[in-house]
Amino acid sequence: MTFDAFAKSLVDRFGQALPDAWRPTPNYRIDFPRTNTYRDFLSSLGNPLAAVGTRAELEAIGSREFERELLFGSPLPREWPARPNVGQWATRKFWEASLMARGGSALSFPMISRLAELIVRINPYLRQALALTYSHVFLDEFQDTTHIQYQLTRTIFCRSSTVLTAVGDNKQQIMRWAMAMADPFAAFERDFNATRTTLLNNYRSSPELVRIQHVLAQAIDAGSLQAVSMTPGDIAGESCEVWDFRSQELEATGVASFIAAEIAAHGLRPRDFVLLVRQRAGDYMRLLEPALAAEGIVLRNEAAEIGPVRLQELLAEELSDLIVRVLRLATAERAGRAWTECLEILADLRGIATERGEYAHLGRELERFTAALKRQFPEPPPDAPTVTVLVGMILDFINRSDIAAAYPAYRQGDWMLKVIEAVTAHLENSCEGQDDWSSALDAYEGTHSLPLMTIHKSKGLEYHTVVFLGLDDGAWWSFARDQAEATAGFFVAFTRAKQRVLFTYCPARGNRRQIAPLYELLERAGVQTVTK
Repeated sequence: MTFDAFAKSLVDRFGQALPDAWRPTPNYRIDFPRTNTYRDFLSSLGNPLAAVGTRAELEAIGSREFERELLFGSPLPREWPARPNVGQWATRKFWEASLMARGGSALSFPMISRLAELIVRINPYLRQALALTYSHVFLDEFQDTTHIQYQLTRTIFCRSSTVLTAVGDNKQQIMRWAMAMADPFAAFERDFNATRTTLLNNYRSSPELVRIQHVLAQAIDAGSLQAVSMTPGDIAGESCEVWDFRSQELEATGVASFIAAEIAAHGLRPRDFVLLVRQRAGDYMRLLEPALAAEGIVLRNEAAEIGPVRLQELLAEELSDLIVRVLRLATAERAGRAWTECLEILADLRGIATERGEYAHLGRELERFTAALKRQFPEPPPDAPTVTVLVGMILDFINRSDIAAAYPAYRQGDWMLKVIEAVTAHLENSCEGQDDWSSALDAYEGTHSLPLMTIHKSKGLEYHTVVFLGLDDGAWWSFARDQAEATAGFFVAFTRAKQRVLFTYCPARGNRRQIAPLYELLERAGVQTVTK
């Protein structure tokens, strides 16, 4: 599970054991602060008492400092200081406003993680129970761990018998804007007496891409070692190029015709490709979608919001997965695998062991329900009310209470309702214009579509060909402010590819003076620029 889900499960189960000053209401809701949230809060505060500080001192606190240093920079104290300074006073005011919000506490995920750490720190029996529960802990993408997440991990597992393994790559650290630690591996080595092992075999990228990656890696870490590709190259032509286009329209048609030709010539699928952008995926979508549609390719913006949930996150939600599995089982002609998966999931949700008689009874119950579902919905629903009825029937059968019991994220607040809303809206869109269930569910999961996403959302994914759109100053407007993180983001985008990486540039979106260091890196690696 994610750090956030783990912390939330602790607060949901043990939050009422917190001291009065820190105890959230049982029906707390998840809050997602925006960039102006902290600034507006600080502006709304009245004058502090003279013993605390002055109005000028309060106004001198920046929103970034307030978030990173005052709210979340340190573990929570068991009690507030009796004589606070102005920063501590403002911090207490924020926590009190959040914990005592009208209608129930409103907590962000960093707040939940801080509360979880306090719960464990003041309850040694709970800390010991957690350490005994997990004999091994595997920390993935460790380079993007925040101080908050790391301190929760350290509080629970440091000096325990649990074996911890942290895996990651500092060259791919792209979450410092979200409070990622500067060097979490050094802290991990120090606190857990860890042994560092360098992994040199690259099982994703071709030898030529690995060669270029090494040039980029050395720009981030001069001591970076040369990796060894374990994947053969299987394309003709260059593995990496920069394509210059005179206009955005030519860029859209050029990229579309290239992908269509590659699919036709080499038996690839649209999902073997990805279009990566740094930000504002919707702006690229408007030009690219018609150009790709003219080639018979469906483009899907994975960063699009479906109600309150982004599409890429929605597809990873357990509730969404459950509904799709049941629909696959009910509507497919042959669904042996779907049958086994659905039955096992239902048994887990209801606490039924496979060797007990209830398991066979559950199988018959599942068979009756899916048969009835297919009779009532032989074709994809034509409108929103019908989709709502369909989703409701599936959830009634699975049992919402069992889902909430199995998945902590659905127990508190209205997150389950938000996910149901998003599933219903996305299923309605996916069914539109589809004559059969297989096509509708493929559309829901994006099986035959070409994904468009941001660099940050591509972490952990891999594709035959990566097309990075917009290697220009406009997209990389913050490059000068944090060149190290921007270069790491560039490295992340590059390392998603198995066989080919293409960068596109169009002068209509901006110059390339500010990001000249990125072009210099590519030139140093022998990457050619081609005018299209």
